[in-house]
Amino acid sequence: MFTVEQRATLRAELLSVAASDPRVAATAVTGSAAAEREDRWSDIDLAFGVGQAAEMPEVIRDWTARMYQQHAALHHVDVLAGDWIYRVFLVAGGLQVDLAFVPAAEFRALSPAFRLVTGVANSPSQFPAPSAGEIIGMAWLYAAHARACIARKKFLQAEYMVSGVRDHALALACLRLGLSAAHGRGFDSLPNEVKACFEDALVRSMAEAELLRAFGVVVRGLLGEIQLADRDLAQRLRETLTELTA
Repeated sequence: MFTVEQRATLRAELLSVAASDPRVAATAVTGSAAAEREDRWSDIDLAFGVGQAAEMPEVIRDWTARMYQQHAALHHVDVLAGDWIYRVFLVAGGLQVDLAFVPAAEFRALSPAFRLVTGVANSPSQFPAPSAGEIIGMAWLYAAHARACIARKKFLQAEYMVSGVRDHALALACLRLGLSAAHGRGFDSLPNEVKACFEDALVRSMAEAELLRAFGVVVRGLLGEIQLADRDLAQRLRETLTELTA
């Protein structure tokens, strides 16, 4: 397993290389290190503003080769968000290294967790958070599929769908309370009274009765959150969602 010292050394090396790369016009530390809440399990998050947009493919290709040849990368995956390309590496020892590339014209803080290291950043912006309506729509979609999967005795898929209802209900609570609704980041910061509504929501076995029990818990929790977000919509959905759990 990687150590804190190894993580700090690798981050410093990558920032040093970026500072000497003439194609990289600006760099920043992002994520938990920038927000001063880094812990033993934090990954490395860096953002690079590429001076010329046309050079983006070449820069990403060269940095990818460096990660594999010099820093023991095992695999990588890309996450795309607007003009940003997040190339996420898994390094030997279990360390995750997220390198974000964007044309310098769009290089900016997308959250408060952004510490400029070199160059200039444009005015901060943020990706729009999902709306309550979008989250609710995905939640009832998962709920409808959960009930069908249980009836079809596709119990593993049913568990996936039940968990999806729970996750969207918790995301709705996060949105309501001003917490991050993405990837479960705000779940543990929810008030105890909210988390208590979902304490029994985990599926404990693949038995049909157990799936139905957990499904009932998550739907009740979801309806409570919909009520707080949109009372009229909750009234329209309540009867049908409750019938699904029968």
